[in-house]
Amino acid sequence: QAKINWLTLEQARTNRVQIDWGNYTPPVPNKLGIEVFEDYPLEELVECIDWTPFFITWELAGKYPDILRDKVVGEHASELHRDALAMLQRIIDEKLLTASATIGFWPAARVGADDIAVYTDESRSEVRVTLHQLRQQTEKPNGKPNASLADFIAPPDSGVADYIGGFCVTTGHGVDELASQFEAEHDDYSSIMLKALADRLAESFAEYLHRLVRVELWGYNTTEQLSTQELIRERYRGIRPAPGYPACPDHTEKGTLFELLDATATCGVSLSDNYAMSPAAAVSGFYYAHPESHYFAVGKIGRDQVEDLAQRKGVPIATMERWLRPNLDY
Repeated sequence: QAKINWLTLEQARTNRVQIDWGNYTPPVPNKLGIEVFEDYPLEELVECIDWTPFFITWELAGKYPDILRDKVVGEHASELHRDALAMLQRIIDEKLLTASATIGFWPAARVGADDIAVYTDESRSEVRVTLHQLRQQTEKPNGKPNASLADFIAPPDSGVADYIGGFCVTTGHGVDELASQFEAEHDDYSSIMLKALADRLAESFAEYLHRLVRVELWGYNTTEQLSTQELIRERYRGIRPAPGYPACPDHTEKGTLFELLDATATCGVSLSDNYAMSPAAAVSGFYYAHPESHYFAVGKIGRDQVEDLAQRKGVPIATMERWLRPNLDY
């Protein structure tokens, strides 16, 4: 096993993603602030469904659509898929679930080494919230950088006025009531099927809206023509990282995102004390538009970064250690 070499936080920051801001003009969103999508037509979301994770829910491994022809599990997978499509049609016809979303765009700039200031308005005189990002801290091979999401937003001294977006989508309103109904009728199969489909629709809604953002609402890729498979493989410009996932493993940033979007009031999604979203069939995250923005895993971080982050966020070190336990290298 290759030995992992650790960098100090300062060394990692020196090896940030280098972007030539002088040759970049950030796209300006069509409208700043939030936009709410209520009761979005579910039938629009079917084409963007990624079925592979659906089969994983049922403990069937294999990529869709190949899994339907698999020698071992193909028959079972095909039967599940038929049942799923039938229930999906029923969900759409009877409006059993509702799709709601809130998205927003704001002026933003990288501040300090790893933070992003989100401004109240285009004057950029008042910081509404600060997003605190983490940075990869292990030595990278072949001169690769130690990435942080903050690297993809222009700093104020670049002379470039940048922006960031955020979103929260849910297709989970109605799931718990209907699942309870199925369970009361001893129909656990339909209950599991419903929850699995609600999760797939939420992910599909996130994919669908991200395309709408790129093509129209932020409009930095108006000519994009991608197949569903290309969408699922993320063959497009820009990313939508979610707090709690590898590029931003700090779940507490979800609280800041929900504050920006007023998500509980606007699309009915609330956060528990552990930052779990309710309804469960929900997805939230940030939009980055820079062509060089990409997903990565922060991975393990050192005590110096945890202490620095706690200071920037104004919370005790022990609090950050609790939230970042899987990422601690000590």
